[in-house]
Amino acid sequence: MTNDQELKTREAADDKMINDAFQHLLDTYIQSRHRKKVDIITKAFNFARQAHKGVRRLSGEPYIMHPIAVAQIACEEVGLGSTSICAALLHDVVEDTDYTTEDIENIFGPKIANIVDGLTKISGGIFGDRASAQAENFKKLLLTMSDDIRVILIKICDRLHNMRTLASQPANKQYKIAGETLYIYAPLANRLGLNKIKTELEDLSFRYEHPDEYASIEQKLASTQASRHTLFDEFTAPIREALDKMGIRYAIKERVKSPYSIWCKMQNKHVTFDEIYDILAVRIIFTPKERENEINECFNIYVAISRIYKSHPDRLRDWLNHPKANGYQALHVTLMSHQGRWIEVQIRSDRMDEIAEQGFAAHWKYKEGENGEINEDDGELNDWLHTIKEILDDPQPDAMDFLDAIKLNLFASEIFVFTPKGEIKTMPAGCTALDFAFSIHTFLGSHCIGAKVNHKLVPLSHKLESGDQVEILTSKSQHVQPSWINFVSTAKAKAKIQAILRRESREIQKLGEDTLGEFLKKNGMEHTNAAVDKLAALHNMDKREDLLQAIGEKMIILGEKDIDELKGKKREKSTGGWRKFVPFIGGGKAKKDEGKQPELFVVSESFNRKKPIIITDENISQYKFTFCCHPIPGDDILGFIDNKKQIEIHKRACPVAAKLKASYGNRILDAKWDMHKKLYFDATIRLEGIDRMGMLNEVTRVISEQMSINIHKVAFSCNEGIFEGTIELYVHDRDDVRSIIGSLKKVPGVQEVSQIM
Repeated sequence: MTNDQELKTREAADDKMINDAFQHLLDTYIQSRHRKKVDIITKAFNFARQAHKGVRRLSGEPYIMHPIAVAQIACEEVGLGSTSICAALLHDVVEDTDYTTEDIENIFGPKIANIVDGLTKISGGIFGDRASAQAENFKKLLLTMSDDIRVILIKICDRLHNMRTLASQPANKQYKIAGETLYIYAPLANRLGLNKIKTELEDLSFRYEHPDEYASIEQKLASTQASRHTLFDEFTAPIREALDKMGIRYAIKERVKSPYSIWCKMQNKHVTFDEIYDILAVRIIFTPKERENEINECFNIYVAISRIYKSHPDRLRDWLNHPKANGYQALHVTLMSHQGRWIEVQIRSDRMDEIAEQGFAAHWKYKEGENGEINEDDGELNDWLHTIKEILDDPQPDAMDFLDAIKLNLFASEIFVFTPKGEIKTMPAGCTALDFAFSIHTFLGSHCIGAKVNHKLVPLSHKLESGDQVEILTSKSQHVQPSWINFVSTAKAKAKIQAILRRESREIQKLGEDTLGEFLKKNGMEHTNAAVDKLAALHNMDKREDLLQAIGEKMIILGEKDIDELKGKKREKSTGGWRKFVPFIGGGKAKKDEGKQPELFVVSESFNRKKPIIITDENISQYKFTFCCHPIPGDDILGFIDNKKQIEIHKRACPVAAKLKASYGNRILDAKWDMHKKLYFDATIRLEGIDRMGMLNEVTRVISEQMSINIHKVAFSCNEGIFEGTIELYVHDRDDVRSIIGSLKKVPGVQEVSQIM
């Protein structure tokens, strides 16, 4: 076959694939409850197809397949209408081609153009070289959200398709995109009620960041499927009988915990897969006889099933009368099965189920009437967007702080608090009296000295609970304290406290700058940025602002050593400085060189960021090992290029790395181990169990004799027959830790074993 024939065959196959995908989109749309505006969708498809003609994705497929897939998700999985489908088809046109937003407006009208414009603003520079590009994009995204919530909904659809096709990206991009997704997009999807999409985003991120753990959990879920089905059938049989007698139309579904949720629980609770008992939950979805009576019908079902099984007194969750801020409504009850297992049952109507799966933003806020008008009838979502607007009005200078402040809002689960006049306020769980004060007014918060909760005097840091009645007490002499930041938990309070402290801090920094200027002038030196940087490094300060602040607060008194540093005079250096970077104990060589600073690897302009860095026994001292997560060989790791162009190594699941992936994704590198059990690393094991004679002796014998592992330090305590303790060890890698934990679990009386660090 000639090249021309091959090209024609490929083009014909591409055209068929594109046409089939678009036809599937139209079929889905026609079956939906939206008004049938097929013409404008076809027009948008033809326009986008022409604009992206000849362009291919990394996977090799025609680029137009991506906008069609995003539109399919928006239509089928989020339930959006023609305006959103058109915007999804056109979402990359302005960014990737010569067409402008004005062109889109002239052809498709202002509404679609506005959404496309919002999506274009967000996308700019997502893989760019600017530090914190993702945080900047997120800021833009939140600003456009309050104009039209469909912008963020389509952006989430776009992200979901990117995650589904992430296999074609290099590993460092996979970690960056997966990290951003877990840090920003999954919580956003959750906040907007897109539960199904949130779960898939989390699982896909987990799959790319920890492929081995993901595969292991998937395999275990598959192997335990039959026993779960049996448990489900036996548990639901009497429930079905009771509901049939009541004449209710219902469906009972099996809900299996997602791999990511299972893994999170395994990490947080230090348990194995076999020790997780809430993998199975049961969902009862019913069609109410009368729509306005659906809440009562939920409780009737609860009463009926609690006659069959005993319910857990502390595990009744009523989201019916107080829906979550994302619109979620259901009644959750935990029942004891006849097999001796607690099983959670979720009771909800078909309407509640639809909102839980597809999100209320799409269904309530933008249900278009016959005249195409938009219904602004959703208070909770607008309150949330308003709070974010306030944070954006005083943006944080640091991208990381900004993302953290927003996340506080995204993750919040709610409590209900009353004002002295009996007005109800929705607040995040875990909030304090000071959070409540700032939620009412900044003046009230900044002059708050305490509160009365249920008529009793409490401090600012008192945590509020649902149903509390709160009165804020103020004093004009009160000022914002730096310590307040440690106990407030809402984004609004944190943002306001930081803004006030920054304002005060600027005044102190100005004083510090004047003091430094006088000191340099007195000693015949110039006040330059280079001089300030030298002094900052001397006093172990990362930023010039920190140095000026410390001078202004008189925490640093400038003197002889500062003059020596600026004039380049050598001073005695303290020994052992480099060891703070490397949490391992080498052989004799490491000890001999302990006083020397090793040559840390510096990333050059020509460095290939797509290739993984390989950490070996020989080059390990060239990298910085962080103490936030204490990685050792065998852990899933990544590299991060810091401000000095040196490479930090983090676990992929490290909370600090999560922020770095979301804010500085272009500096993330793939990293792999190639170690040969020559070096030792620290590991601390925690044990708990029932004490008996010789227990400590047996535990230490298992480690040192059976496993041939060096014990560095042991600390055990016993109270009323229960012992707990920690053992610090020197191990070669993660496999050593797993073997030790496995062996210790076999010691009679040992109940729990986990690794601390």
